[in-house]
Amino acid sequence: MRSYHLEWFGGVEGIVLRDSGPRPEPAGPTGIVVALRAASLNKRDLLILERRYPLSAVPGVVPLSDGAGEVVAVGEAVTRFAVGDRVSCTYFPRWRDGRITPDAVDQPGCTLEGMLAEYAALDEEWAVRVPDHLTWEEAATLPCAGVTAWHALTGGEAVGPGQTVLTLGTGPVALFAVQFAKLLGCRVVATTSGERKADRLKALGADAVVNYRRTPDWSRAVRELTDGLGADLVVETGGPDTIEQSVRASALYGQIALLTTGTADRPGIEISHAAYASSLATIRRVFVGSRSRFEDMNRAVSAHGLRPVIDRVLPFEEAHRAYREYATAGAFGKVVIGIGGAGGS
Repeated sequence: MRSYHLEWFGGVEGIVLRDSGPRPEPAGPTGIVVALRAASLNKRDLLILERRYPLSAVPGVVPLSDGAGEVVAVGEAVTRFAVGDRVSCTYFPRWRDGRITPDAVDQPGCTLEGMLAEYAALDEEWAVRVPDHLTWEEAATLPCAGVTAWHALTGGEAVGPGQTVLTLGTGPVALFAVQFAKLLGCRVVATTSGERKADRLKALGADAVVNYRRTPDWSRAVRELTDGLGADLVVETGGPDTIEQSVRASALYGQIALLTTGTADRPGIEISHAAYASSLATIRRVFVGSRSRFEDMNRAVSAHGLRPVIDRVLPFEEAHRAYREYATAGAFGKVVIGIGGAGGS
């Protein structure tokens, strides 16, 4: 099989394509082998490449946490899957439910072999079935951004019909959050920087969009759109650049699902006394989610026929281009890499 490996850090040239020999066999009695059909990029993949990710990557690891494919072989004790099943690997393979524990932090594409390969050898407990109506490319977008957005909306005090969810920008997590919030019956207010993106957010389901370039003090606009009450839940994807405004935009007892705590330019978040002293909002840290969260999300995706937003799909041989375009092109939706005949359900 062919697989990419992270041979050195600092740039995409360090990701090297290898002929890794024959197709792998199941790793033990509960192992499965998956013929991968698509993989997708996340911000964490750039951070790993730049050595700015909290978890240190294993040298030579196969990159990317997100992928989907077909089970082609199973160990003799496998009960969860059969040959032909459509599956994806979870972001934290050893985190099944409840709260994560220190011994469950390993991740594909970092400390475990990832999805940028023609085959993946997994334990059956690491995998979940993907919704039948999704293409391979769509299914490959779910493990990180999809589960993160779902966990942000449902992992604390779950929001419901009539409540307001605020999303920030047009990154993949924010787009999933718009879709999931509408699925849950919420009103969605989104922020973005331009009219074209505003139109696309509205087409995706956003009820109102605030242009943060024209309105730097956008929390005021959010409060006006909510009759002064503020957002019941903020999916906080901006971190240091947006947390102050998010607190000001939040309802008195609102929730702020905090995803990003630092950037290359601003290594920590700061909230002014004036902003937080007038609020009783709860800030809740979110870091993707467990296998049970993934499975809950997939049931909702299936029941509502939801389709993830994909910006572009590039072939396996152009993985370096996919990394570069993801980093620089301002994609609206996921950047996906097709593998081994991907292109349809």
